[in-house]
Amino acid sequence: MDSLNQYREIIKNIIEEYAQFQPARGDVQIEVVLDEKNDHYDLVYTGWNGAYRIHGSVIHIDIRNEKVWVQYDGTEDGVAEVLAQKGIPRDRIVLGFKPPEIRPYTDFAAG
Repeated sequence: MDSLNQYREIIKNIIEEYAQFQPARGDVQIEVVLDEKNDHYDLVYTGWNGAYRIHGSVIHIDIRNEKVWVQYDGTEDGVAEVLAQKGIPRDRIVLGFKPPEIRPYTDFAAG
């Protein structure tokens, strides 16, 4: 299996694993969005916690130019670390939610 297909499988598996965790509060639906054609992968929460609307990404990952871009990470442990543990090289993971000038100082790719 080539590396991009391997990255896709790892990302899908991680998102599906995180989708098993129900939030502690509220009436929340968990949506797994896997757009392999355009390489966009999301875990989205929607619903209500009392009078408060819940809607947003928990994890948003894209593949661009053969790199895995973590666009949003709402996990406790850090999804980039999980991606690396599952086999995606750190130099292929970009923390897209960090400002470009900060990225070279992370343990991941700058862009």
